[in-house]
Amino acid sequence: MRIPVRGGLRRGNPLRRRSDAVAAWSAVSVALLLFTGAPLAGVWAGLWAHRQAATVAAVQRAERHHVRAKVTGNPSRPLPAADGQERPRRATVRWTEAATGEHTAEARVPAGTRAGDVVDVWIDARGHGVGAPPDDVAVWQHTVTVGGCATGGAALLVVLGHGAARRIAMRRRLLEWEREWARTGPDWTSGAA
Repeated sequence: MRIPVRGGLRRGNPLRRRSDAVAAWSAVSVALLLFTGAPLAGVWAGLWAHRQAATVAAVQRAERHHVRAKVTGNPSRPLPAADGQERPRRATVRWTEAATGEHTAEARVPAGTRAGDVVDVWIDARGHGVGAPPDDVAVWQHTVTVGGCATGGAALLVVLGHGAARRIAMRRRLLEWEREWARTGPDWTSGAA
């Protein structure tokens, strides 16, 4: 049973019940929450996620550095991939830095790398091979994903809440009708018998 908002908000309608006005106002509030509240929740969550991701990326950029290294050991066997593409593998690499000398570590190398190839790798402060720090594109992808999920979650919460409220209102409305019929029903049926 749908109640038009325009007719439900009028005060001069003699057939309007209190439950009709509540249903009309709840429809207005649901529309406001869906079209303003949910997007604002998504924007807020996205901004929060952007600050967090940008901070993590800045810390990782400060802790990691990029070096050109020579692969000294055979790369590990590639992991099978569903899309047929080879994934990066791990191999022993060696590089030299002017301040600290020669270093050796296990690092991620591109697929198809062989012993003796020179590759670009990322090294952390302890000299371990690590992945590249997130770039601006990864930070923004994270931001948009979190914002979109927050918007969808807020909208779902509003819709589910509205559905529960409508169900409760319908139960109350049916109970009111039963009580009124119990009061007026004998007057209607006594004349027919």
